[in-house]
Amino acid sequence: MRILIMTCVVKRSLLSCLLLLLVLPIHRAMSAEQEPVTLTVLNWDDYLDPELVRAFEGRFKVNVNQVFYESDDHRDELMAASQGKGYDVLIVSGLMVDIYRKQGWLQKKPAFENDDVLSVKWLDAFASTQEYMVPYFWGTLGIAYRSDLITTPITQWAQFFNPNEELAGKIALINNSRDVVGMALKSQGHSANTNNPAHIQQAKELLVKLGPHIKSINYIDFDENSAMLSGEIVASMMYSGDTLMLQELSDDIHYVLPEEGGNIWVDYIGVAASSKQKDLAWEFINFLNEPKNAAQLAQYIFYATPNTAAEKLLPKDFTDNRVIYPSAKALDNSEYYQALKARTHNRYNRAFSQLKLQFKLNENTE
Repeated sequence: MRILIMTCVVKRSLLSCLLLLLVLPIHRAMSAEQEPVTLTVLNWDDYLDPELVRAFEGRFKVNVNQVFYESDDHRDELMAASQGKGYDVLIVSGLMVDIYRKQGWLQKKPAFENDDVLSVKWLDAFASTQEYMVPYFWGTLGIAYRSDLITTPITQWAQFFNPNEELAGKIALINNSRDVVGMALKSQGHSANTNNPAHIQQAKELLVKLGPHIKSINYIDFDENSAMLSGEIVASMMYSGDTLMLQELSDDIHYVLPEEGGNIWVDYIGVAASSKQKDLAWEFINFLNEPKNAAQLAQYIFYATPNTAAEKLLPKDFTDNRVIYPSAKALDNSEYYQALKARTHNRYNRAFSQLKLQFKLNENTE
């Protein structure tokens, strides 16, 4: 640098030298290898195949960073706290898509290369999904139980919410107010979407009675350390694909979509309005929907794909699996969640909060 300055003073004007010195660091920065772009995905844990992530990173020379949420409520809290900023790709439950749109958190979907391979049924299942997001996976909410530890098979929510001695103290619930209150309502013959205060009160009273029989209000482990494998939990409210992860470890895990019906859920994937990498984010979503990749992803996470071209590539034992693809009859009484009135939403939350409070009190007295 010293030699450069001396040469400059001799051969050029002082102004020229100063300009050269200002440009030099910029030139060095531009000539250096640029840092890869980072794409941030807001997602459930283990809801993307790492092999596919690495393949995308290699193809587009980018880094994919995942931020995990523990529940739908946790995801909504993260989005609200950041005002929808800090993420590029969002995986969102169908019920929340229209709410996210109204908050201005979603970018409108551009022309999408693999749109023609996606089932119209799932494209239109919830408000605003067709215009803003792409269906990712779908499944059901039912009951998983240890068939070797009970004498009477579970076929109804009524058995779950009014447990006999075999289930007492060995029940697990999901940490989600809509799921718990919704299925309690269905066990009593009501809709999981009811706005009737009397029905919600009945469900609340049922949950209060259930309190002492609950072992856990959380998403239980799905590996060798699972409380269902040890027998600490005999029956759990569970999503269909999660059950399959446990069934790989034990033939004694059984899944049922109860006679009263369950919840049919659909997750969607889209791009945050605040993203600075919108084109790349849509490339990522398109990459996941290339039929071969979509089929690989379905087999990794054990859920039903809305990608009709990918379904043709799946093995028969996958598409014939009634946990993944329930029969039409099994789905007869099941429901999509619908948006609730604000007052009703608060009633659901209060019922669930009282149950959690009672559960903590029971834990502390044991």
